[in-house]
Amino acid sequence: MALGIVDLLDRIGASRAMMKFLTIYCGFGFLVVLASNVWSISTWTETRAVYDEICYLRQAHLFERFGLGGLDTNVTRDDDHYLSDKLRAIGYPTWANAPCHTVMPASNKLVMQYPPGTGFALSLFPAGFQVIPLYVLSSIVAVVFSFVAMHRAVTVYSLMLVAAFGDSVIYLMINPTKASYSMAPTMMVCAAAGYLTAKLFSSGARRERLVLTASIGLLIGLSVSFRLPNLFLSAGYFIFFLGSFLMVRSKQRFSEGLAFAIAFLVGLAPTLAANAINAGSPFATTYGGVDAVPPELNATVLWSYLADVQFILLAIAAAWTALIWQFNVRESARHAALVVAGNLVVNVIFFMTHPVFTPYYTIPVAMLSLWTLLFATLRPRRQSVADNPAFAQPAKA
Repeated sequence: MALGIVDLLDRIGASRAMMKFLTIYCGFGFLVVLASNVWSISTWTETRAVYDEICYLRQAHLFERFGLGGLDTNVTRDDDHYLSDKLRAIGYPTWANAPCHTVMPASNKLVMQYPPGTGFALSLFPAGFQVIPLYVLSSIVAVVFSFVAMHRAVTVYSLMLVAAFGDSVIYLMINPTKASYSMAPTMMVCAAAGYLTAKLFSSGARRERLVLTASIGLLIGLSVSFRLPNLFLSAGYFIFFLGSFLMVRSKQRFSEGLAFAIAFLVGLAPTLAANAINAGSPFATTYGGVDAVPPELNATVLWSYLADVQFILLAIAAAWTALIWQFNVRESARHAALVVAGNLVVNVIFFMTHPVFTPYYTIPVAMLSLWTLLFATLRPRRQSVADNPAFAQPAKA
């Protein structure tokens, strides 16, 4: 009997030593990928001949000059020739018809089509050195949440999952995220919202759940100011809160849904204000051309997604969601999976019927889904340790 106890203690000690080594190795891997990102990002330039990037930098320039008055993107405010000089530098033929700008029929103003959030994020850094620090920050945020996930991993298998996930996600912070400046702040929001979503459904405290729900709603609402299609990242949450209230009809469910809706509207405030100033109404769009046409199925667009890394990420998210629903008995994980499922369905339908394909359109919903699923799969450490005798603290005599 005594020998059996000693043998068990030896195995527990070996397991702890192995997990400690693997955890250190995993964390080191995150830092190596981060260093690689920083090295790559440090070689980037802000003077590329890409219309979208020039326009985002112009938005940042407006905030630097006018503060919140930078919400007004009328091309006539280019009295310091910032936009015209940049367009002439890349050989744009007629700068007066600036790219990424749309004529508003009601006011006859030529305004920027993008919401204001990306420009505002860039304006937080020194002019001429805005893109590099924004992307470095987004990579650091990915590392931070990867370390949070690593802290929750108490088995070799869960640690392997976190290591593979974290290394991949940190790399994704530059490719395909580099394709649009709007993706850097969006990716940070997706990581934070995914963590908070899993935390929401694992919480049993009413006040904490309301705070978490409002925080998620605010983050998703603010993300719309980075990319207008981020509006659809809220779909799964609204579907879940409405469906759960109709099924349970409890005051708690109603309060959580209301908290999410109110916080989401507060987060939308910058976008609505920019629309009112530039388009003449909070609910009018500044987008035009192919971005404003009705949805329709397009074989070329569908094939482009099937042949892109986005399809792989979406397929992983869908399969992971199905696995949680099928095999995970925890209600918290199943609720998170329901939110993810709703988001995936709505976003995939929207983008697959949009007439334009880009290598980053579905990345936000994929990353929000995957971060949510990761933290929903990993129990809070205090629960995981209690469930795993190899890592539970011995009782005091």
